[in-house]
Amino acid sequence: MEAHASHESLFRRLEQLNEIGAALSSERDIQRLLEKILVAAKTITHADGGTLYRVTEDGQALRFEIVRNDSLGIAFGGTSGQPIDFPDVPLRNERGEPNNAMVAAYAAINDKTVNIADAYTEAGFDFSGTRKFDERTGYRSRSFLTVPMKNHEGEIIGVLQLINSLDPDSGAVQSFSRAEQRLAESLASQAAIALTNRQLIVQLEDLFEAFISLINLAIDEKSPYTGGHCQRVPTLTMMIADAVNNTCDGPLAGFAMSAADLYELKIAGLLHDCGKVTTPVHVVDKATKLQTIYDRIGLIDTRIEVLKRDVQIAALRKLLELRPKADAAAESACWAECWQEIGALDEEREFLRRCNVGGEAMSPEDQQHVRDIGTRRHWRNPAGVEADFLSADEIENLTIRAGTLTAREREIINHHIVATIRMLEALPWPKHLKNVAEYAGGHHERMDGKGYPKGLTREQMSLQARMMGIADIFEALTARDRPYKPGMKLSQAIDIMRKFAAGGHIDPDLFEVFMRQGVYRRYAEHFLDPAQIDEVEIL
Repeated sequence: MEAHASHESLFRRLEQLNEIGAALSSERDIQRLLEKILVAAKTITHADGGTLYRVTEDGQALRFEIVRNDSLGIAFGGTSGQPIDFPDVPLRNERGEPNNAMVAAYAAINDKTVNIADAYTEAGFDFSGTRKFDERTGYRSRSFLTVPMKNHEGEIIGVLQLINSLDPDSGAVQSFSRAEQRLAESLASQAAIALTNRQLIVQLEDLFEAFISLINLAIDEKSPYTGGHCQRVPTLTMMIADAVNNTCDGPLAGFAMSAADLYELKIAGLLHDCGKVTTPVHVVDKATKLQTIYDRIGLIDTRIEVLKRDVQIAALRKLLELRPKADAAAESACWAECWQEIGALDEEREFLRRCNVGGEAMSPEDQQHVRDIGTRRHWRNPAGVEADFLSADEIENLTIRAGTLTAREREIINHHIVATIRMLEALPWPKHLKNVAEYAGGHHERMDGKGYPKGLTREQMSLQARMMGIADIFEALTARDRPYKPGMKLSQAIDIMRKFAAGGHIDPDLFEVFMRQGVYRRYAEHFLDPAQIDEVEIL
């Protein structure tokens, strides 16, 4: 009967071991994984306490990661919130010799399990630290089971140490049995593989994010005006996502994103403008309407000066013709006409300079005045040919109604989203990142189907892509590092966003969360100039 009960107990623990293996393989957080390993080892061996060590990055010591003791109520590391301040256990002594006196170090150095019935009577190991701990706490450390953790490449990555196996019925401290040792060794092997796999995944994710940062750095180096945008939009997108997750009422109350969903959205945010690596820098950085590689307003200045010179030359010629007559009245009239014409040219130059700066809207009257100046006045170009004062291209640029981009240049800018989609769809995304291209590629779409590049409607877009659309617009309105405009005040940007929400440009439900949960305010406090932050009316 006793043997049957023993078999049943062992069978239950084997089942536990299988369940633990499955749980370890699904855990994403390394600290929680380490904690699960130790707790599982304590459970299947009935241990009262235990410590999990990891080999340090330089391979010279063991670092305390998780410490637990049920009788003393001790919990350090992991999810406990209590930091561990114990010194590392060196694997070699001051003379460079293996530190075989410490049982945890011995297990790691020799790749050997150590099963000790009573630490106080065991010869060959230094348990002075254990004795001091017991004296200080009133505890009695007796049985020890110390198991090295070895990954699939045969590398020791940590040590699992269990203390005081307790009899399930009486609670008395007993030695760790051979069956418990085998279970602990099996668990340590599974745990080492799970931990190594998790570390490899983390390293790959870190490498992947580093490549993304590299792309954004290339955009940043190419244009300082987009680098900040590439960082701020994903940050704001995640702030909106967190706000949606925290929403308990309204149309979005039932929508929630897991940690994996949030990571996928974060990656999409970081890559949302990767296509800008294909956009010509002179278009991205176009600070004024006439800017290409340089601001062509300087050419107009030159022409003005040439025209002024021509006026003066013409006046002097007239004076020379009058010189024999010495007609003072005629000379005076000639110079008056000259200075009047020069004054008109100066006024036209200032007008064109003002027109060269991009704004929210240029009036039709000003646009026509530019055309009149360009075609009414003529100058003799360097080739000696008389030409219109402004070329057709210059008139087209100077009469841009809003901003600094012509229709063609706006197409070039808009093409970056097409390039982004093509680049991202070409990548072999794993299952948990399969939506990155859709999220990143939809941030210029509109709820009414008038966006680009696909003209999607609200129903055809994921909520995540709609979040990114709000983040992209709000960042652009408030950004203070654009070459063509200052950053808007918060109230002005919110007024525009309200019109966008009402007019079918952005998602009204998301905008409601954006406002009600104060996302706009938290973002402003982190990224806007204090002078931009003013009072916003909450409707």
